[in-house]
Amino acid sequence: MNRIKKSFIGIVAFISIVLILSIGVLFLTLINIPRIIPNKSLKKFLGAISNTTGSKIVAIITGALNLLHGLKWEFNIPEHLSTGAWYIAMSNHQSWADIFILLAAGHKKMPLLKFFMKKELQWIPIIFLVHKTIDMPFLNRHSQKQIQENPALKKLDYENAQKAAKRFSRNPSTAFSFAEGTRFTYEKQVTQNSPYPNFLTPKIGALAIALSGMPQVSELVDFTVVYASDKRSTWDFLCGEMREAKVEAKVYEIPDSLKNRTFQQEDEYRQQFKVFIEEIWKQKQKRYLELKF
Repeated sequence: MNRIKKSFIGIVAFISIVLILSIGVLFLTLINIPRIIPNKSLKKFLGAISNTTGSKIVAIITGALNLLHGLKWEFNIPEHLSTGAWYIAMSNHQSWADIFILLAAGHKKMPLLKFFMKKELQWIPIIFLVHKTIDMPFLNRHSQKQIQENPALKKLDYENAQKAAKRFSRNPSTAFSFAEGTRFTYEKQVTQNSPYPNFLTPKIGALAIALSGMPQVSELVDFTVVYASDKRSTWDFLCGEMREAKVEAKVYEIPDSLKNRTFQQEDEYRQQFKVFIEEIWKQKQKRYLELKF
């Protein structure tokens, strides 16, 4: 009986999320039709409305999940963060559920998180419309092999990503990237030979480019997500198996040496940024063990 109840909850949760997102994205699409007019002030105004609408969608989905799952999400977010400022942010990545819990954690404490998404996801209608209306950018990153065969692709990738990041300059935004690049598993951790027992080695590309395209940013927010359950699948999340979790955010001042860099300085810049992020990752690993249930 318990299994039947969980399955019912999972189905209702799925339908609720899809329905809320569909209505929200339809509204966002309609109000953003005037974006075709080349007017910066108009786009800034529409961007503000879109961000507010996105935050309300987050609140409604969180409310629905709380009603269905009885959420026990504990958030520890620095009080000085503001919805009127710009940030870059990152987190460890364990599950599809991370997106929802992180959006909830940042709700009304900082600007709506803008996730860098793989360009392959643009074929999903809801995700494509979210990209167009809330400026959640797609990244078209070429493989190392492709870049070796055609070095010009490296600069093209950089310019495309920086152009996407600059859209965030219109309104207060939080450019967000899952630094590991993929969801954590112990198999991946072993294959990668990661020095972090509970994380994969961080990749700094998206964050570094976001920072170079957002001169307003002075702080990086690092989220650490810890679940009570070992279950990680999408279905587990929908059924409420991941209703108990902790999210802690730490804020790091970005060194002046990492600001206002260009593509011509990219190799040196990436190395410095890599050192900056890896130091945070070491502290994060220690804190993760302290937060574990």
